Amino acid sequence: MASKDSFGKTGDLWSSMFNWMSGTMTAAAQIQQANMRAFAQSMELATSAYARMWGQPVEQVVPADRRFKDEAWTENMAADLLKQSYLITSQWLMEIADGWQAIDPDLHERTRFWTQQLVDATSPANFAMTNPVVMQEIARTGGMNLIQGAQNLLKDAQSGRLTQVPEDAFEVGKDLAITPGKVVYRNRLIELIQYTPATETVHEIPILVVPPWINKYYVMDMQPENSLFKYLVDAGFTLFTISWKNPDETVLDLEWDDYLDLGTLEALRMVKEIMGVEQVNLVGYCLGGIISQVTLAYLAATGDDAQINSATYFTTHQDFSDAGEISVFISRLDVMFLEWLMKISGGYLDGRNLAATFNMLRANDLLWNYVVHNYLLGQEPASFDLLYWNNDGTRVPGKVHSFLLREFFLDNKLKEPEGIQVKGVGIDLGKITTPTYVVTADRDHIVPWRGAFLVRQLQSGPVRFILSGGGHIAGVISPPTKNRGFWINEEEKDDADAWLAGATKHDGSWWVDWIPWLEERSGRRVKPPTAAGSDEFKPLMDAPGTYVLEK
Repeated sequence: MASKDSFGKTGDLWSSMFNWMSGTMTAAAQIQQANMRAFAQSMELATSAYARMWGQPVEQVVPADRRFKDEAWTENMAADLLKQSYLITSQWLMEIADGWQAIDPDLHERTRFWTQQLVDATSPANFAMTNPVVMQEIARTGGMNLIQGAQNLLKDAQSGRLTQVPEDAFEVGKDLAITPGKVVYRNRLIELIQYTPATETVHEIPILVVPPWINKYYVMDMQPENSLFKYLVDAGFTLFTISWKNPDETVLDLEWDDYLDLGTLEALRMVKEIMGVEQVNLVGYCLGGIISQVTLAYLAATGDDAQINSATYFTTHQDFSDAGEISVFISRLDVMFLEWLMKISGGYLDGRNLAATFNMLRANDLLWNYVVHNYLLGQEPASFDLLYWNNDGTRVPGKVHSFLLREFFLDNKLKEPEGIQVKGVGIDLGKITTPTYVVTADRDHIVPWRGAFLVRQLQSGPVRFILSGGGHIAGVISPPTKNRGFWINEEEKDDADAWLAGATKHDGSWWVDWIPWLEERSGRRVKPPTAAGSDEFKPLMDAPGTYVLEK
């Protein structure tokens, strides 16, 4: 007689076969629809082209694409036909790739990503002979644009990096990261910066910001008009931030626990000691949010979490089963390759490799746009502070990166009670009762907001959840002067879509909502300290310090 277990296995087999067959039929239907749609659009385009030959007014068959916004793409009949043919074919290829969704979602994501890379790379805008704007420039300059473009290409080949912003466009400490402050502590992993008060009184409980270590902290302190740090200081908060060391051979022995010991936990200890307080408001951005949450969970497990009066997470993963578009690069085989690459590269991942990965996620904007302007048109890229910061990357320490990829991204252990061990202690996000403010972004391709919404289920304390308009960076660096918006739902909802359906959109920046929330949790107003640091920990140098300048 067959065992009960064998019946279960047989049932699983039949279920898998049914799902595969159902998915295959669904995919076949989607592909057939894609074929029919592409054929109909092609016939419409042919009819439109014929009518245009006879001087009749025609409409575009496919929606506009900003790569072809120049009038030359419409005025030139051949270019217009090529452009629309390309867009029809691109749409058809992407719909074919989407057919895999019903069969294998993971394979679908990879298929869609690499199909998108092919589609982006083969755009007629990327080739001189098929780009009417480039051809006009060749005629205007006598081909000098191509000569200048070749020089630009040679320069980039020598540096190993595509130029997205002039190297001398900004200077950190002079144009960027200029909010006044002092480095008040340094160890081999972090510098701790204390910012100079700008108000007659300040809130008693200070703020400690934990930025991601794969980027430099000054994304939050660009120029005065878009500096989150300046905004906080001007609002009367005593502000500290971690500035991570750009990893070299002196820190390659460090592991995940060391990033708490020498990083977040040490910074918390120093802020409390310097300010003479018992509590700190903790703020973390992206990976800085992950390690802040892990730190808070560790403190909750050891009974020391009272020192964190509130927590704020900016675009921070909670559920790594939906890790955004970056997940196409994170399979077990990918991680094994990265570990091998980091090993032969001296124990870390070069920042240029990481930048190339993120550029591929937005290839049209961050790759092919510059190929056309730098190499084909022979132009110099414009000065843009955010792109300067984006190109001022850091190396990634091998041991820490491997732990992060395996424990968090591959195995998704953060949301499991005691799934991750920190300093020998199993952490449980459910033990976190600290009031938390969470900021996500509706167009974030790195941290999808619905996955981040899970924080309301994982933590036990009150959570104020904000959905900001924008992407991973613009959704956070959103000063009130910008024309932005954000969504809030005051009702407690455990489902992300239900939360959004009942949310109210507010015009402006979420910063104006965060400040009152912080004020309620920052104690009374007191006289600011007369100088940075303390008698024991005297200032070492002016901000931004030395670690942020390391290349």
